[in-house]
Amino acid sequence: MNAPTQKPDGAGRTVFVTGASAGFGQAIARRLLEDGCRVIGSARRYERLTDFHQGLPPGLRSNFLPLQLDMTDIEALRALPGSLPAAWQEIDILINNAGLALGVSPAQDCNPDDWDRMIATNVTGLVELTRALLPGMKARNRGYLMAIGSTAGIYPYQGGNVYGATKAFVAQFMANLRTDLLGSRLRVTTLEPGLCGGTEFSDVRLGDPDKARQVYAGTQPLTATDIAETVSWLLSLPEHVNVNRIEMMPTCQAPGGLAVARDV
Repeated sequence: MNAPTQKPDGAGRTVFVTGASAGFGQAIARRLLEDGCRVIGSARRYERLTDFHQGLPPGLRSNFLPLQLDMTDIEALRALPGSLPAAWQEIDILINNAGLALGVSPAQDCNPDDWDRMIATNVTGLVELTRALLPGMKARNRGYLMAIGSTAGIYPYQGGNVYGATKAFVAQFMANLRTDLLGSRLRVTTLEPGLCGGTEFSDVRLGDPDKARQVYAGTQPLTATDIAETVSWLLSLPEHVNVNRIEMMPTCQAPGGLAVARDV
């Protein structure tokens, strides 16, 4: 087994963050840059990435590499390791953040195209990117793989259908990945947030800013900063410590009882 070469406290490590143009991904990228990491931030919307890049303090700007990447482009994902600049090819930390939810209709009324897009992004894209980067991490015998899951993958709710199923897949895939990596120095964690505000998530899901605001009315939800701080904390732990999963909710939310339909 190779000797560990992981650097302490995140300093100098190269991180790959998907979905870095907004929300969780952008907050995670910023926080890890502040921790001293070098960050590759990928997203479909390249102009948003470049705006973020240019807005960084000069001391952090050189440590961020914006990368246009569509998580549904399987060929691009498979070719990724060799397509990165040479100085950025050794990825120490992969944070699979990119994902989306579309619609809240019951299954019988959903648009199957929405289902296909969620599966392609949340499941297939995550699996393909992980598989592309994993051999290098395993060969170097160091690294950390994280994925953003959701409490929707644990607790079913009306309209959750395929979105919840994709996040359940993420949790099980990551748990099995950790099992496959037993005996190595690679760590694997799934973060499963509940109600989170201040991002584009509900805007995209509902397609209506007013309806999106109503989701968070009268609450103090989790924020992207909370997620980024949790990621930073995980990376600060000693390398022999593996946190399998973290389920997070704001204090205004709790796992509810089973729903019951009543005739009135």
